Amino acid sequence: MDREGRDIETAPVLTLSSISKSFPGVRVLDQVTLSVHAGEVHALMGENGAGKSTLMKILMGIYAPDSGAVLVDGEPVEIASPKDALLRGVAMIHQELNPVLDMTIAENIFLGRERRTAAGLFDERGTRREAQAILDRLDIDLEADRPMRELSVAQMQLVEIAKAISVESRIIVMDEPTSAITEADVETLFGHVQRLAASGVGIIYISHKMDEIFRIADTISVLRDGGLVRTDAAGAFDEPTLISLMVGRSLDDTFPKRSVEIGEPVLTVRGWSSPPVVRNVSIELRRGEVLGIGGLIGAGRSEFVESLFGIRRGRGAGPVRLRGRDVRIRRPRDAIRLGIALVTEDRKGSGLNLAASVGENITLVALHRLFSTGILNRREERRVARSYIDRLRIRTPSDGQLVSRLSGGNQQKVVLSKWLLSEPDIVILDDPTRGIDVGAKRDLYELIGELVETGRSVILISSEMSELMGMSDRIHVMAEGRVTGTLERSEFSQERILELASRFGAEK
Repeated sequence: MDREGRDIETAPVLTLSSISKSFPGVRVLDQVTLSVHAGEVHALMGENGAGKSTLMKILMGIYAPDSGAVLVDGEPVEIASPKDALLRGVAMIHQELNPVLDMTIAENIFLGRERRTAAGLFDERGTRREAQAILDRLDIDLEADRPMRELSVAQMQLVEIAKAISVESRIIVMDEPTSAITEADVETLFGHVQRLAASGVGIIYISHKMDEIFRIADTISVLRDGGLVRTDAAGAFDEPTLISLMVGRSLDDTFPKRSVEIGEPVLTVRGWSSPPVVRNVSIELRRGEVLGIGGLIGAGRSEFVESLFGIRRGRGAGPVRLRGRDVRIRRPRDAIRLGIALVTEDRKGSGLNLAASVGENITLVALHRLFSTGILNRREERRVARSYIDRLRIRTPSDGQLVSRLSGGNQQKVVLSKWLLSEPDIVILDDPTRGIDVGAKRDLYELIGELVETGRSVILISSEMSELMGMSDRIHVMAEGRVTGTLERSEFSQERILELASRFGAEK
């Protein structure tokens, strides 16, 4: 029986049997067996690097297993490509989005399954009409003919959800589907998950958000270091047990907030605007402070810090004041020179060079400091890269490994290493824990504590309310591109933050 009291069929609709997979220098999966029944929501848990994504890529035909088999309805099948997977009734919502940006939402939803007229031509009108019907049915407030390039990360995530649900699939894999969507969108998604399960669809649900897992899952399987640690009914786990199984150790304090004496202002911005989103934002960041920026998706949080960093155009009512002097930041190079670092929301799109190695990415921003003569010393580059690999506990076979081969959490640690090497005074973190596991989150929180203890300052954008309140000294809340309120730590509450974040249409 599942959590809704439905009978789950005895025979699994899908079995991944004794799957093993190795890459040069590392064994990623070791004899993993996982079964999913029709109507079951099966949560797959584990730290970044535990093997979850590799297992799912084998299911989707992106990788071939070294040994083991994929069985559908008990029969071995060969899945050599994502198209094969779709033909077998398996669809996947990927954590890292790869939309075709120059196509519309409708064209992306039906990519590879294009609608044709009787004459065999692309049916643009029919495609748009059918895509809009899907979006409307899923309560996604987007126009089907809108270009993907205009969408935020959260909106792209919703399109991927629509695309997966639009396919008549027997198994749907959801890899961190709520990592960049609002709580209201999460509720909508969970409603669709439950309806899909009720109709007999099996769901493999991957998430690092414990509250989601205990709300939605019927069964939980835990991977650690490429091996299956335990599979059981969701009710057989509690959060401490699940964390311990995932990381191999207990994590006693979720948010290890360090007590640091807050100093003088280091960054002051007055009346900052970046049309058409950001309007009249003023902030003051102090030495040793973690300044949180909260708000709903689309509130302008990312646009504000990107314009401040020089990625977007922006200007204030007066000059930006940094450590007591007026400065101008026209491009990212200016910000870096002034000791400001920005870890962007989209690590793959703007944080990493995916064609380069781990070591090359770590040293990318600080090359002028490491090699002031203009001559690149590969030995020194490797030495520096390895020191940060050890410091941040990056799971990689070597500093020469392509960064695209790492898990999402380890890629995020590479981005952080890159910026730490530049020795910034101010570190801006834009949703830095999106899609990373509890162990990697704890490492990041400890790093934030180290930064402020050494007199640096942090601006933290987070879509997770508990994280924002757990790590911040003050919180600015944004709505419709402006700051609607500022809360001191003693004033923090979810209700107050949501109230300020929902002040839409108020006088500007």
